[in-house]
Parts: sequence; structure tokens; C-alpha cells
Amino acid sequence: MSGTKILVSGIQPSGQLHIGNYFGAMKQVIELQDKYESYFSIVNYHALTSVRDKEQLSKDTMSAAMDYLAAGIDPKKVTLFVQADVPHVTELAWIFNTLITVPYLSRAVAYKDKTAQGLEATVGLFDYPVLMASDILIFDAEIVPVGADQKQHVEMARDIAQKFNQAYGETFTLPQVRIQESVATVPGIDGRKMSKSYGNTIPLFASRDELSKQVMSIVTDSSGARPEHVYAIHKLFKSEAELQELYDANVGNYKALKETLIEDIDAFIAPFRARRDELAEDESYVKKILAASGEKMRGKAEKKMKDVRKKAGIVTTY
Repeated sequence: MSGTKILVSGIQPSGQLHIGNYFGAMKQVIELQDKYESYFSIVNYHALTSVRDKEQLSKDTMSAAMDYLAAGIDPKKVTLFVQADVPHVTELAWIFNTLITVPYLSRAVAYKDKTAQGLEATVGLFDYPVLMASDILIFDAEIVPVGADQKQHVEMARDIAQKFNQAYGETFTLPQVRIQESVATVPGIDGRKMSKSYGNTIPLFASRDELSKQVMSIVTDSSGARPEHVYAIHKLFKSEAELQELYDANVGNYKALKETLIEDIDAFIAPFRARRDELAEDESYVKKILAASGEKMRGKAEKKMKDVRKKAGIVTTY
């Protein structure tokens, strides 16, 4: 794929993949996998900011790989790998840390939001944008598809790249953020942004019973002609033109609208669920993909880090 632009994306293995993950960023990666040279990372070092159970993190990492493959990532088109299989990423993050100031990182909105929710204010959580910048810049990413809540982090990666380039010479590509504006922020069942930390998600591989329970729990607002939280999720699965007739015919009948939403989501995720079950029966297939991808990405990262070390004056051999 010589000459093709590089796309980099990733997600934490910290719980079940939900429809917010899918529509917020993953759908873009899947739709663009024929257009770009795409690298998708399961960022398990990032997950350490919230997961402290080693067995759970290990399990979630493998589960995440199955989830992404089941959701439509083609391993022949996208390099799916585990962040920890490329230790150069954390090495680069340290070098970036020597250039970035505490006041600069204090601007991160995501850090303020997470600590406000009660997440412990660890150095790792504070430094999250720097590690994310390393994930992106070490592979010369040109395109980074994210949800709206991650836009600032990509902008910070650009700033960090410029800071290094100014200090040591042109080295890093400045990545461009790509946000699917129609679903920039996917709402959860309580109306807030869908997030595992809020416990307001609809899992992408939910059983019919689990799906029904979550959808029927969507908070409704009786002040308007339609339940806006239900509608906001529904339009991810049907066009607004299709929904117009449905919602006009069921004004005030929230139960009927939620039941229709259950049917529409279930029809959408059923193929994902079936594929996920198949992958769970063949874990060795997934491990082979991750092993080969890890080797490939280590090679790319080492090549980049040789240049970075040389420019920064880091001597590794005598």
C-alpha cells in the first residue's frame, strides 16, 4: 500500500464494547480500511488507569481482540495489535514527557471529567494524553478517527509532535483528527455520553434479554412530543426520514417506540454476536493474528525510535 495514508486508532480493553464505541470511532475504521493503511491498537497500558485486576485485564485484552474482529475489522486489511507488544510506545512517551509541561497537561478536559467522576488522580491518568500521542506519532499517523471527546487528545498529539520537531528537527508527522459529525457523541441510556464509566451503555454483543433490559431503561422525557434520548439512539440505526413516520404514529407511546428500537438494534447486532461466538471457539486464531501483528509493529516502532534516539542523543550502544 505504498503511498497510502496511515490511519491509527485504538481503544481500551476495559469492559464490553458498546454501540458508542462502534459508532463513535470503530465504524469509521471499518469503513476506511480499504482506503488507508490502518493500524488498530488494543491499548492495555491505558487501561491500567482504571483496571487493577491482572486476570481481568488479561481476559479483557483477548476479549477486545475478538470484539473488534467480530465487529468487522479485517485482519488482512487492518493490523490489529496489542499496545504492550510494542514497548517502544512507552519509551517514546517518556521522551515526550521531558518536553511537555504540567500546566499544558492540566488543560486536558478528559482528565478533569474523570477525576470529577471519582477516578483516582494518578500520574498515569494525568499523563494519558502523552501516551496517546506516542501511540499515534510513533507510527507516523496521518489520520486519527475518534469520537468528539477525544478530539483534544489528537490536538495535543499535534502539539507534542511540533514540540519535538522544533527541539530536534523534523521527525514526526502532524496527524489530522477525523470525527464522524453525525455521531460525534453517542448518547447513553441516561442521556449522557455513552460510557462504561457511567454504566449507561448498550453492549454491541448484547443478548436479546440484555438488550431489552437496557433499552427499556432509557430515560424518557415526557415534556416533548417524542422521547429525545430514545430518538437519539434510534437514529443511529434508521434514517430520520424513516423515523419520522414511526414517531409521528406513536406520539406518547414510549413503550412501542422502545420495543421498535429493540428490534432494530437486535437486527443490526445479530451478525456481530454470531461472529463473536465463532471467534470465542477459536482463540488460537486470534492469538496468531496478534502475535504476527505485534512483530510487524515492533519492527516499525524500532525503526522510528532509532531515529528519535539518535536525534535526542540517547546512546544505547558503545
